[in-house]
Order: sequence, then C-alpha cells, then structure tokens
Amino acid sequence: MILIAGGLYAADPFEGTWKLNESKSKLTPGTDKDTKVVYNSRLIRDKVTVTTDGVEGDGTPIHSEWKGKFDGKDYAITGDPDANMRSYKKMNDRTLFVTAKKGAEVIAQGLIVVSADGKSQDVTLTSPDAVMSVYNEKAKAKATEKGKEKGFRNKAVYEKE
Repeated sequence: MILIAGGLYAADPFEGTWKLNESKSKLTPGTDKDTKVVYNSRLIRDKVTVTTDGVEGDGTPIHSEWKGKFDGKDYAITGDPDANMRSYKKMNDRTLFVTAKKGAEVIAQGLIVVSADGKSQDVTLTSPDAVMSVYNEKAKAKATEKGKEKGFRNKAVYEKE
C-alpha cells in the first residue's frame, strides 16, 4: 500500500531510481535489458509510475512507461516492444509479483525483491516457455525457433541511486 502523506513516500522501498549492476546479473543473451528503472508514486494520486530505460537484445534503445496500482490488475504499458499490459501485485513490503502480457498471452512473470537494507533489488523474470520446457518436451519443441530457445530465465540485480 502506498501512503498519500508526503513524508511517508520514502517509506516505500521501491520508490526511487534503480540502476542495473550487470556484473551481478545473469541475463539470457539476446533478451531485453532494463538498465535503469524508476518507481514514482508522487506523479499521479493513488497510482505508481514505473519507467524503464534499456536496450533490446539487438542493442536498440527502449523507453517504457507503466501507470497503475500494485493490485495485481493489468494496466497498459507503452514503449515495451514485447508487452502491452503489465501487472504488479504487492506480496509484502519488499516483494512484488510482476506479470507482462501481449494481449491475453503471458510473456513473462517473476519477483522483484528489495533487500532488507533497501540498497539493492533482485528482479527474477521467467518466460512461460522456459518454465514449461522443463516439464514438457512438446512445450520445449514449441519454444524452439530456428534452433534457438524462445524461453528465458533472467536474474537482474539493481542498486538504488
């Protein structure tokens, strides 16, 4: 829950600017990479704005913006080449469950966890293809395109500015 009183915004551990620490991260080659993420709950009353800057797998710059609540419902995202909806659900004070969708299809899900000291954030994202391929050869065959896995499992580590 994001509190409205001005002095209480700082209490939200997600609030602020986060920069990717590539040396601590494990990213699947060819996947998009967010190098900077900003959470701001001050712009729109009762909503959070999440903006990201980064690059696509081929190096093309990306800038996306999402506005919504951490209530588990889908809200539109702009600028993301892979998704047009995203939802965040607050699991506890330091953990969010995130789902990205293209239409009705889930393209990625994962957890965002802020460390107890509030200085770092681990983002673990997995595509449904990667999860299913572990259990189902048919799903693995479906995830394979020209000999290349479509599925991914990424762990990104961010540090608070």
